[in-house]
Amino acid sequence: MIDKSTRKQLAERKERVRRRINTKVDPENYEFIPAKKPIDYYDNDIRQRVAVYARVSTDNVQQTSSYELQKKYYEDFVVHHPNWTLVKIYADEGISGTSLAHRDEFNSMIADCRSGKIDMIITKSVSRFARNVVDCISMVRMLAELPSPVGVFFESECIFSLKDDSQMALSFQATMAQEESHIRSRSMETSLRMRLDGGLPLTPKLLGYSHDADGNLVVNPDEAPTVKLIFYMYLYGYSTSDIAAALTELGRKTYLGNVKWTSNSIVQVLRNERHCGDVLTRKTFTPNYLNHKARKNRGDRPQSLYRNHHEGIVSRDDFIAVQHLLNNSKYGNRSILPELRVIDSGLLRGFVTINPRWAGFKPADYYQASASIHPPGKKVTPDEQQADASLPSSITLVPGDFDMRGFEIARSEFFDNYHRPYVLFQDKRIKFSTTCVRSFGKDNHVELLVNPVEMKFAVRTAAKSSRNAVVFSKLSDGKYQPRDIAGAAYVETLFQLFGWSPDLKYRIAGALFQTETESAYIFDVNDAEAFIKSYLLSGSKSTEQAKEPVQPLSISGKRVRAVPEEWIGSFGKQYYLHQQSFPPVCDQSEEDWKIRMEGQLYETGQKLRVTGFDVLRDYICQELGQYGKEES
Repeated sequence: MIDKSTRKQLAERKERVRRRINTKVDPENYEFIPAKKPIDYYDNDIRQRVAVYARVSTDNVQQTSSYELQKKYYEDFVVHHPNWTLVKIYADEGISGTSLAHRDEFNSMIADCRSGKIDMIITKSVSRFARNVVDCISMVRMLAELPSPVGVFFESECIFSLKDDSQMALSFQATMAQEESHIRSRSMETSLRMRLDGGLPLTPKLLGYSHDADGNLVVNPDEAPTVKLIFYMYLYGYSTSDIAAALTELGRKTYLGNVKWTSNSIVQVLRNERHCGDVLTRKTFTPNYLNHKARKNRGDRPQSLYRNHHEGIVSRDDFIAVQHLLNNSKYGNRSILPELRVIDSGLLRGFVTINPRWAGFKPADYYQASASIHPPGKKVTPDEQQADASLPSSITLVPGDFDMRGFEIARSEFFDNYHRPYVLFQDKRIKFSTTCVRSFGKDNHVELLVNPVEMKFAVRTAAKSSRNAVVFSKLSDGKYQPRDIAGAAYVETLFQLFGWSPDLKYRIAGALFQTETESAYIFDVNDAEAFIKSYLLSGSKSTEQAKEPVQPLSISGKRVRAVPEEWIGSFGKQYYLHQQSFPPVCDQSEEDWKIRMEGQLYETGQKLRVTGFDVLRDYICQELGQYGKEES
């Protein structure tokens, strides 16, 4: 409750306010100063520096006419206002209004406004100024907030941006312009889809082709040899940079008429399916009609593939082979498509040759190739292989032989690691021990092989010219030292074949098989040692994280060395079981060894009839002349 004293104070304050309001102003001591008159488009008496902005969204002939008419109209328009000075007509031709990007003239005009060179901008409509609501409103507000405010007059809508009531009308008109652009984009999308469904794909200008009177692609006899040369050189083993250098040297022209070739321009030719007579639509798409940024179509939009749409310059099989090589190029493979070969007899029976630079073959391809040489009707599986790995029920001894039942072959883990022959798999690399590489002596070119049915891995000496040959040693101080074999293209496949974890490193001891002229090491994958990162074994979930049937043995650096569970409690395999792990050497003649056998071709998937090396070489030499002969 308010007491009497408080009520009295309030009344006095109100009375003072009344007396102050009713006080009369002394006219002799008072002067009214009016505000500067706001600039208005209709105030022709005010001198203004005027800029005109015109835009057309395409650069075809019809739009060029509209573009020129806009410029002429506004030149005359400004002349009829004597107090206006035309600064410049800024005009963008063939540019969309949904984004400020690439609108060079528009951005130049805004820069001149910031520099104080322009007082007012005149444009035909809101849609000419911008079709993006955010860009339109933000740009108008920015111009109004400059030290010397710049107004924009939109003639069609009769809106002047510096007027207080312009914001609502401008926002509405900008929204309408943006939606109009959206509707137009959807309409073009529908039109394109109808065209594609009707069998009328777009066929832009392309090297090697011209358009006939009906707009169809026809082979250009002057340009087609260049396209064919590019494909043949790449199939033969040339890199894209080699091809670019050769074509530049010859003065061959790109589809744009340039004589300077680059690796990217070569790849663009090699990737274009139109060169084999097919047409694939919708390779890219624009998800946002406002920024017009194109994205590769990775299944986001439907596509159409028209086979045999027109005459091809190269065969479809050559084109497919080139795509395989391009996809694998990051692994360093530079040759025609590798072959999958399986050895059908000898010491390495069932082994499949490996190209460590090729990622095109899948685990199933290697397994099926290895299983293909087994007797008909017998399907060997990894489970059966494990089931067979048991001690023979009956052992026949030759008179004089010592009965080795109860004896074990001690594993190499109990001996000096330095002299152990082993192979190491880690971080997409393969590396052999010093003992392995020195056993091969000067033969530092080797070939890798795998037998996924019997779970074995092998390495054998190979000629330098062998397609699958890799260098596994280097000469240092007069001695051969191990060298890492890059296996980014293949090691992942190998791990899948053996059921290994990519988080671990593996080491397998091997057995040497050698004659006077040939050498090979065979490694039993079932005897692989794993090295597990310490953190994978920390805590209660260590076994689940490792996902390996191993038991920790010893710590080596940052990793824990582990061995198969069946190793625990024994020194090694029983003697007669160990004999079953590798080929019976003593029962084979030198001819039966066949360590260098190339193996028979195993076909996987689609059979490609790629142009042969001889044909490739002859055509390259024909087109390049002496230049090609020297390079080849």
